Amino acid sequence: MATSQTLEIAAQPRKEEGRGASRRIRRAGGVPGIIYGGDATPTPITLDHNTLYHALRKEAFHSSILTVRLDKKPVKALLRDVQMHPYKQQVLHIDFQRIDPNRKIHMKVPLHFINGEISPAVKLEGALINQVMNELEISCLPKDLPEYIEVDLSEMTVATSMHVSSLKLPEGVTVVITRGFDPTVVSASVVKEEVESAEEVIEGEASTTAAEPGTKEE
Repeated sequence: MATSQTLEIAAQPRKEEGRGASRRIRRAGGVPGIIYGGDATPTPITLDHNTLYHALRKEAFHSSILTVRLDKKPVKALLRDVQMHPYKQQVLHIDFQRIDPNRKIHMKVPLHFINGEISPAVKLEGALINQVMNELEISCLPKDLPEYIEVDLSEMTVATSMHVSSLKLPEGVTVVITRGFDPTVVSASVVKEEVESAEEVIEGEASTTAAEPGTKEE
């Protein structure tokens, strides 16, 4: 489980707001956005589109504490929302939330599955690993935010499945989940084709045995 790294991105405050202003920003190669939360008032911002687009392709950018350099002043924040064009590779708008180091945050972090290839389910039973969940919502102080959570599958068998309650979480991190609800994170199942193939072999052997000629009575 990696501790969340701090990534940086530059932004500039903007005075103009509204659809017309946003269109002008996009035509000029920028992305309109906003940074809110904390004791400060919400601040409309502008970011460079190409820089932001490439940053968004990094998994860590979505689940790490970010340093938004707003007019050269660093602001610690989390990415909260991104609006993309429905068919173009274009970021339309982005939201950041300021963080308070002494206040817990809710964040969805990715799950990284490891050691599936050496698990008994795969090595001994030829099963497929079914990743039911790809991310997990957690609560923690900003300093404890993990970049991702590892799910170790080295002991996975076909007869078992892993649930949220069995995950090993970093210190200071708790899962945000409905009380009494323990969803499945990952399971293993035998490939259906292999099962059907085995059944066909058994049925074929039975048919051959039944078809063997016996002694004909006169």
